[in-house]
Amino acid sequence: MDLALTADQETIRGVFADFFTAEAGPDRARAAEPLGVDGPAWNRLLETGAPGMGLPESAGGGGASLTDLAVVAEELGAAIAPVPFIEHAVTARLLFATGACPDAVVGGTEIATLALRPAQGGISRLVPAGAVAQHVAGLDGDRLVLASGDAPGVALGNHGCLPLADRPLGDATILLEGTEAHAAHARALDEWRTLTAGALVGIGRTALDLGVDYAKERQQFGKPIGSFQAVQHLLADLPGLIEGARLLAAKAAWAGDGGPGINGINDLDNNDITDFATLAGMALVLAGEAAATATDRSLHVHGGYGFAEEYDIQLFYRRARAWALTLGDPARECRRIADLLLEPSEHAA
Repeated sequence: MDLALTADQETIRGVFADFFTAEAGPDRARAAEPLGVDGPAWNRLLETGAPGMGLPESAGGGGASLTDLAVVAEELGAAIAPVPFIEHAVTARLLFATGACPDAVVGGTEIATLALRPAQGGISRLVPAGAVAQHVAGLDGDRLVLASGDAPGVALGNHGCLPLADRPLGDATILLEGTEAHAAHARALDEWRTLTAGALVGIGRTALDLGVDYAKERQQFGKPIGSFQAVQHLLADLPGLIEGARLLAAKAAWAGDGGPGINGINDLDNNDITDFATLAGMALVLAGEAAATATDRSLHVHGGYGFAEEYDIQLFYRRARAWALTLGDPARECRRIADLLLEPSEHAA
C-alpha cells in the first residue's frame, strides 16, 4: 500500500491550496459568520469544476477518486474555507449512484447535502450545509429520499458557525428502499467521514503553523517565547499526531477507492484493517482528536490573544470541535468502530 500522493494529486493540492488561500481563507470565514458559507467563494469554486469533480467524466464530472477529493478536503480545512464542498461532493456521488443527480448539482449551481441521521417525524435534524442546500438526501425509515426546495438561508446557532439546519422532507422523491437504501446511505456517510477527517487534518496542520509562527515572533524577557522549553513541549509532539491522522485518513480514502487487494478485512490479531467503514470511523475520531489537541495547544501558546476575535487561531479552535461533533459524540463513533472490529460477520452480512 502506497499512500504517498501521485504527481497529479500534488498538482491538485497546489491548485486548491492556492485557491482556498486566495478566495476562502480565515478572513473570509470570519466575514461569513454566523451563516458559515461565503456565496461568492462558492461561485468562484464552481469555475474550478470542484463541485462535480468526484463524478465520472461521462456524467459531466472530473473523474476524481475519493483519494483525490481527500486532498482537496485537507486544503479546505487548512484554510477553514466557508464552502460546503465536502457535503456537496459526497451527496453528488450518492445521487449519481442512484441515477438521480440533477445537472445543477453536477455543476454546483444548486447545492446538495447529506442528512447524517435518519429523519424523525419527517424532519432531518442538524443537516450539515442544510442552511444553504437546495437538495437534501437522507434516510426516512427504510427509504433513501431526496428532498428539494429553497434553502432556508438561516443556520441553527452553533459555536462553530457551521451552516447546520433542520430540514423537513416534505414531498421527497424516493431514490431507494430497503437494504439498498441503507447500504447507499452508509457508503455516503463513510465518504463524508473520510473527507471530514481530511479537513480536520488540515485544521491541525494550520493550527500548528500558527502556534510555531507566534512562538517565534512573541518576545518575553527579551527572548522569543519559542526558546522556552515549556512552550516547546506544547508543540513538539503535534507533527507526529497530525501526520498519523493524515495517514489514517489517506488509508480510509484508499480503502474507499477499492485499493489493490481490498476485501474488507478487520483482522485485529495481525493489525490488518482494510474495511472502509472501519477505517473511515477511525480516521474521523483520530483526526478530530488531533485537530482539537493542535488548536488547544496553539491557542494556549498565543496566551490571552488566542481568545481574541482578531486572531485566527480561535476560528480554527471553534471549527475543529464543531466539525468533529457534527456527526455526534465521538464516544458513540468509537462504539460503532468497536462493533465493526469485534463483530465483523454481523456487519458484513
